[in-house]
Amino acid sequence: MEISIQSKLPNVGTTIFTQMSALANEYNAINLGQGFPDYPMNNELIEKVSRAMTDDHNQYVHMNGLPLLRQRIAEKVNATYNCNINAETNITITPGGTYAIYTALTTIIQKGDEVIVFEPAYDSYIPNIEINGGIPVLIPLAYPGYTIDWEAVKQKITSKTKAIIINSPHNPSGSVLNNNDIEELKKVVKNTGIFIISDEVYEHLIFDDLPHLSLLRYPELMERSFVCFSFGKTYHCTGWKLGYCIAPETLMKEFRKVHQFNCFTCNSPVQYALADFIQQEDQYIQLNKVLQKKRDYFASLMTHTRFVPLPSHGSYFQIYSYKNISNLSEKEFAVQLTKEYGVATIPVSAFYKNETNNQALRFCFAKKEDTLEQAVEKLIKI
Repeated sequence: MEISIQSKLPNVGTTIFTQMSALANEYNAINLGQGFPDYPMNNELIEKVSRAMTDDHNQYVHMNGLPLLRQRIAEKVNATYNCNINAETNITITPGGTYAIYTALTTIIQKGDEVIVFEPAYDSYIPNIEINGGIPVLIPLAYPGYTIDWEAVKQKITSKTKAIIINSPHNPSGSVLNNNDIEELKKVVKNTGIFIISDEVYEHLIFDDLPHLSLLRYPELMERSFVCFSFGKTYHCTGWKLGYCIAPETLMKEFRKVHQFNCFTCNSPVQYALADFIQQEDQYIQLNKVLQKKRDYFASLMTHTRFVPLPSHGSYFQIYSYKNISNLSEKEFAVQLTKEYGVATIPVSAFYKNETNNQALRFCFAKKEDTLEQAVEKLIKI
């Protein structure tokens, strides 16, 4: 008898990010698809990690994360968002922001529970829900600004609604929550048992003098939220895969039950290094200026192409429309762009469960100026 697996994710294949990166390598294309910087991270942080290893900080740290790092995060959160959290009971260090989101969903979802997801959505959300027996309830963001239709949200709320996933700054669009969004979210969840998963990995990558409206700012939302963050996005070290989750004590207690039997604990030397480095406030406070400069430089270069920019106020990404260039589907056009013009992007349709074609591509501008210049030189030829 042939052994076989009944897939828990029968409709999931290789992610578009892996596909497009492989295609970029095959055709020697400039990769503006996957969201990672191609410029070096801070050398001082690298040296601190090296020093932590030579100082023999190489064994397990506490399951919840290095106590000093959690204390420093609590201090940062208090200073940044005026939110007084307890380092011991409210913070858990995780191997990346995506892991934190998965663990939060695994903590709360029972079979048949519904979770509201706004599309386009970061690609892990829907599989995370489905593998836990949940049902994703999909609500499209309003194109082209990718804003939330709160009337649609109210219509989708049922007795089975377990959670709402919020993402600001938003991947892939770069849209951000405003004060009206926060007030509407408060109304939607008031007097309900609905949880909120808040994906805030791009918290410091927000532009145009807009504030980041973290759910940590709002006690009535925070009491039902798992708020997820990433060191990788803040310090340009995506490959380190280190992040954290902040939640009320009762929620975090259950989160840690899942966490302890999954990864148990995270990279020790990096935690020691970050506990020291996180005290340098300018490293994250000035980050928005650095990335906005890259966004604006890329935008100035792209004015010489036929692509049209859509609003973007945060993250590593800018969406561009190609409606006046081609009638191909987004994936077909992204493949053509890679093969024939040598620039890899990500089709925004990849961020929908059921393909939605707005003739838009996501470009990552977190690259060296030289990389952006070389890419646009190729795009001008279209």
